[in-house]
Amino acid sequence: MIKNLMRGLAPLALILSPLAVPSPALSANVVLFPDALAALPEASEDPAGYKQTAFAHWNQGLDPADGCDTRAEVLVAEAVDAPKTGKDCALAGGTWTSYYDGQNVTDPATLVVDHLVPLAEAWESGASGWTAARREKYANDQGAAATLVAVTARSQRDKAGRDPAEWVPAENARYCRYVGEWVGTKLRWGLSVDKDEMEALKLFADGPCEETVVHRSTAPR
Repeated sequence: MIKNLMRGLAPLALILSPLAVPSPALSANVVLFPDALAALPEASEDPAGYKQTAFAHWNQGLDPADGCDTRAEVLVAEAVDAPKTGKDCALAGGTWTSYYDGQNVTDPATLVVDHLVPLAEAWESGASGWTAARREKYANDQGAAATLVAVTARSQRDKAGRDPAEWVPAENARYCRYVGEWVGTKLRWGLSVDKDEMEALKLFADGPCEETVVHRSTAPR
């Protein structure tokens, strides 16, 4: 699966990601993709006991007074042209560009707010040992731009719960950004990667995404 994935991406290897060079001045919180990947622990995944309800979402979001839940706040934050907000945070108008497939969207009802690292993947990578309160914080995390992303429902179904060993966005300008933000999210939340996932990410790190920048941050406690 990994070899097939990389074979399909090989013709794109010379095309730079939006997060590739030129790199900003690097620091402890801004690192190149290979260095970020090296900081991730490798461990077997265990899906036992997972259920979506273990991650309470959507909650009241960053501003309980605005009447918008987390999903609506993410849509407002990621809009290219801001929607109008009506009673009970009903959104109307606005435009978006879907992260995974680059589609332009004008109806917020057709968008899904996706967990870039899916809830099941988070559970299998360490979240099974968290408290319910911490899982809720993960499921509603707006403290890092990539944890929650607005995408078309079709692209979200295509990705489903797969990790980068099996799926990355098809567009050449998006897959380096995606794997960089996947690693950044796992670092933020102290999650591990399994063997196949690590092997796939190393192929990106040693090839087209070597200069991709990863922004490291610390999740709320």
